[in-house]
Amino acid sequence: MKGANLDDLVDLLGRWASGRGPLYLLLAARLRALIDDGVLPPGDPLPPDRVLARRLAVGRGTVVAAYDLLQQEGRVTRRRGSGTRVAALDLPASRTVDGVPANPLLLHLLHPPDGVALLTCAAPDDPPEALREAYEEAARSLSGLRDLGYRPAGHPALRAALAAYYTGRGLPTEPGEIMVTTGAQQALTLLAGLLVAPGDTVLTESPTYPGALEAFRHAAAVVRPVTPEGLGAALRERPALAYFVPTARNPDGAIMPVPERRRLAALAAEHDVPLVDDEVCAELCFSGPAPPPLAAFGRGEQVITVGSMSKLVWGGLRVGWIRAAAPLVSRLSRLRAVHDLGGEVVSQLAAAALLRRLDEVRAPRVRALAARHDHLCAELRARLPSWTFEPAGGGQTIWVRVPRGEVDAFAQVALRHGVAVPPGRSFDPLGGHADRMRLHFLLPPDELSRAVNNLALAWAAFDGTGRAAARHTLIV
Repeated sequence: MKGANLDDLVDLLGRWASGRGPLYLLLAARLRALIDDGVLPPGDPLPPDRVLARRLAVGRGTVVAAYDLLQQEGRVTRRRGSGTRVAALDLPASRTVDGVPANPLLLHLLHPPDGVALLTCAAPDDPPEALREAYEEAARSLSGLRDLGYRPAGHPALRAALAAYYTGRGLPTEPGEIMVTTGAQQALTLLAGLLVAPGDTVLTESPTYPGALEAFRHAAAVVRPVTPEGLGAALRERPALAYFVPTARNPDGAIMPVPERRRLAALAAEHDVPLVDDEVCAELCFSGPAPPPLAAFGRGEQVITVGSMSKLVWGGLRVGWIRAAAPLVSRLSRLRAVHDLGGEVVSQLAAAALLRRLDEVRAPRVRALAARHDHLCAELRARLPSWTFEPAGGGQTIWVRVPRGEVDAFAQVALRHGVAVPPGRSFDPLGGHADRMRLHFLLPPDELSRAVNNLALAWAAFDGTGRAAARHTLIV
């Protein structure tokens, strides 16, 4: 629809103002959809602020704010003298393709390229023997069972096992304070759906887990970065919620000190704002047991804990959970029942069996991760000494900075050398950290060495310090 006139654009916008939330967010959401679906192609001019505002019977500030938000996301360009135009296709991670967020992590899950070392998706692909045994135990428990299996809050056996798990970590918990979900991503989506209205502010760290950013954007939230030091001032503005990953943080593996945890929990209680503690990687600390969850330091019921079996056991074990006050768990269960009558029962029973063998499962996983972490760090120091990073305290990933250029462009060169890396802008709510990338260390040592070797060849080609022939031709 090249060069749509004003009347055409107004027709395409349709009933854009009929949703909930500020008008500028509703207008930006509809324009975003038209751009992402290709209805407004790259280079198309958009009407001037005053012209579109007059035609839509809104204040000029509404259109200016919508255009500014789209410019921040990289969907439009605004220049004095040439107006506002739809941006080129090389956009940040928040862009969508065919309605799906074009986050590199998600795209490589949906369309995995052949012959490429995927350093994009960080989850174990080697299920332990204990998982098979747990499923066998779960299958035996089904004998003689008379149960519909429809449990939106989760199976009682797993809820009880998770309550005991948190109680053992210094956070007294009852089964009614646990909701089982289909992975932690569903947990975040449910929390966003219940607690966040269009136009609400959500506070996150930067960098942070990109799946959380996608969940909050899907809820039409305004996502703002915040540091732990700046949280108190930001909470005074009454955001809908704050989201932190204090233990083995994705993407850099950092571990928040206990005094800082205590302060964050106290701030959430003081300002009565929900604080989501993402503990998905909490059991992957290299130097000992995980610190207590934030809720263990809380006064009141504002801290919500999210966890999952996917990083500790296997990515295909889609069992996650929410630990929260019982009334909130009840509300979340009702919301979930609208879309999903409950998770798969045998997997939940297997997860309960694995929790009883937690130390047995965790110890070899953490040993292997720590060794592979050290191997990757050594390879990067040897082959790419100009790249900088801090060693991780746990988890599965490190956060790497390149000395020049943007990783979005380098990632394309890396693909042609057989390695897929996620650019840093995917992990920043405002699309920053363009000079960063996240690298995981889940591959065996020989494969990590091969990946670093190919990254070094790609960097030589990208940086102009060498001529490295592309080993793979990819169309992605």
